[in-house]
Amino acid sequence: MRVKICGLTTLETLSASVDSGASYVGFVFFEKSPRHLTIKHASIMAKSVPTGICKTALVVDPTDQELDTLLGAVPIDMIQLHGHETAERVSQVKQRFGLPVMKAVGISDETDLDQLSEYSRISDQILVDAKPPKNANIPGGNGLAFDWRLIAGRRWATPWMLAGGLTNKNVAEAARLTGARQFDVSSGVETLTGVKDIQLISNFIQATNGDT
Repeated sequence: MRVKICGLTTLETLSASVDSGASYVGFVFFEKSPRHLTIKHASIMAKSVPTGICKTALVVDPTDQELDTLLGAVPIDMIQLHGHETAERVSQVKQRFGLPVMKAVGISDETDLDQLSEYSRISDQILVDAKPPKNANIPGGNGLAFDWRLIAGRRWATPWMLAGGLTNKNVAEAARLTGARQFDVSSGVETLTGVKDIQLISNFIQATNGDT
């Protein structure tokens, strides 16, 4: 099982994620998010991540100029597109910046599943997430889950990661229902919105490995 701790904002919680066995660490670059990082702060954090752990930048409908600025200052390994980017835009980002791209796809019912197949043919990974509520200010990290039975037994042409409302209490059940082997968590390891907790991070990663 591989875990991504997303929305990290402090060196302390970043270190805890690494020490607990996270395979990915995620930094958010979206000003409306309580987990948003400045490029200066993100650069300091990213440079402290050991080799072998994937540093992911969550961006929302970024322009080429915004990505140029970000990637010129922060050593990122993967771009996570978490907005309304089209399949064509995903391909453009991959070609222009030469980094793996993960595309987030929001799910609420069966009508959303076709998008997963479409993006899986283009993206290096797909993030299967809960669709945010219509009045949400942020596209992810809302602490909501979707009906995991919608993707039970489904597989795609590229690796995928499950997100949305995961906690150490339900991740084992999510794995059982969906067959997921990779998990993305943000609000599920927080005591307050945007405030990660070291013990919750450790508990979540232990839970994905069957430890309690």
